[in-house]
Amino acid sequence: MLEVDCPCVTPEVVLKASGHVDKFTDLMVKDEKTGTCYRADHLVKDFCNEKLQNDNTMTADKAAELRHVLAVLDDLSAEELGARIKEYGITAPETKSPLSYPYPFNLMFQTSIGPSGLIPGYMRPETAQGIFVNFKDLYYYNGSKLPFAAAQIGQAFRNEGYLLSRNAHIKSDNDFLKVQISPRQGLLRVREFTLAEIEHFVDPEDKSHPKYSEVADLEFLMFPREEQTSGQSARTIQLGEAVSTGIVNNETLAYFIGRVYLFLTRLGIDKDRLRFRQHLANEMAHYAADCWDAEIECSYGWIECVGIADRSAYDLRAHSEKSGVDLVAHEKFSEPREVEKLVIATVKKELGLAFRGNQKTVVEALEAMDEKEALEMKATLESKGEAEFYVCTLGKNVTIKKNMVTISKEKKKEHQRVFTPSVIEPSFGIGRIIYCLFEHCFYTRPSKAGDEQLNVFAFPPLVAPIKCSVFPLIQDKKYDAVAKLISKSLTVAGISHKIDISGATIGKRYARTDELGIPFAITVDSTSSVTIRERDSKDQIRVNVEEVVSVVKDVTDGQSSWADAKGRFPAHSSVSADA
Repeated sequence: MLEVDCPCVTPEVVLKASGHVDKFTDLMVKDEKTGTCYRADHLVKDFCNEKLQNDNTMTADKAAELRHVLAVLDDLSAEELGARIKEYGITAPETKSPLSYPYPFNLMFQTSIGPSGLIPGYMRPETAQGIFVNFKDLYYYNGSKLPFAAAQIGQAFRNEGYLLSRNAHIKSDNDFLKVQISPRQGLLRVREFTLAEIEHFVDPEDKSHPKYSEVADLEFLMFPREEQTSGQSARTIQLGEAVSTGIVNNETLAYFIGRVYLFLTRLGIDKDRLRFRQHLANEMAHYAADCWDAEIECSYGWIECVGIADRSAYDLRAHSEKSGVDLVAHEKFSEPREVEKLVIATVKKELGLAFRGNQKTVVEALEAMDEKEALEMKATLESKGEAEFYVCTLGKNVTIKKNMVTISKEKKKEHQRVFTPSVIEPSFGIGRIIYCLFEHCFYTRPSKAGDEQLNVFAFPPLVAPIKCSVFPLIQDKKYDAVAKLISKSLTVAGISHKIDISGATIGKRYARTDELGIPFAITVDSTSSVTIRERDSKDQIRVNVEEVVSVVKDVTDGQSSWADAKGRFPAHSSVSADA
């Protein structure tokens, strides 16, 4: 993949073309007394959950209705959400005041560019658009061949979470923190966060993937939209079956779903608390042909952590229309081919009379139609004399009449095929993944004396921030010297570690490292050999001082396992392994 680093501040024209200015919204309601804003779907969700959990007088039909509302909540329009809020008598949580009708709230932070302040811009809500506008150069760098991918890790900004009331007053740092951090999902729904996104460009006529067979046999929890709308639960499905039955749109999308599953479970995410949920029709992002979310269950419920979307050719077409630059790929033929070519001939005079200043925009949109869309328009024009046509750069439908455009197919000889690539995008919310990893890896166990519960983070060695600890069994100069020598060798090998030469008991030092999620503890009890203790099993092996660094490095790099190490070196039995 080609890694890129694009600016965080994005000119409005870019996000206007992508559709974010008009469509990147959440439905909000406002407390009519204080002006405090709330997510409309969150209020309906909280109402339904509270009723289902606490209302013992509710009829079975009413309970079934509320469960159905929860299942299709993301699919509800503003009108439907407003109707539910009115029907259920939902009021503002804090004041119990009436709520406004749901309205769209754009999630982007607006700014101005340059000293004049005349150029509007936004803090980027995702990293993807920087890749799309640079497609032409990236395609060239890849030898003008498909498929290829570009990736970017960086900050994104969204104006969501807890919204400040117009009557709120900030008098201290504590007040500022209260309005900065959402009380419902403070660590998950933040305004500035790290995204890692891949844009995989592919021929829209061939979405097969050469490595698809490597993931086709994987089985995991999937939640197709049909199961959601019918009130069923997620079920275990083989990925290959999901593709063959049409649940997942294509092989490349499925390949990335499989790779995301392998990535998350290798990080330490519990596979039984991980599911892939398909977007409902109305929930689908404005660009997506098919989209799945990797959702992880934690104390907040099921949380979207990775989105895997088939964005089709929407973005490249939209940016081509707006910029006038052809963001296309080429397939050269070994022999010229006679093909039927779609010809879209616009009548600029008629379009000019109808659309005036927007004539050029409408012409570009018509000429950018794909074959299916163009032929559907042709049939509609022939039967009705006019057709509704959505122009994404205008953000609205326009009426095209029969005298404004001629659509036909002609036979031509071609030496190459020119097309707009589709893009498959896995988008990782790094902060959310890390938070869920903390929850999934945390557990407690009784102390050796049984008088307290000790905290443990069971991070896999590959992702543990500190790989091992080093300490002498007792305070002794010769043991301290060996510990410092091992510490120096670990530093040279690039292994993060913690050295502890305090006088605390060995059990307390083990407990400290377990609480930090450190997978291995090297204990110096001799000048020639040491023990390595594994955090979760508390098993120990004895290793020569000269070999200890290479053993730890192999296991923490994933080159070998703790089981492999136990097979190579003698076990060491000691009651001090217990914390």
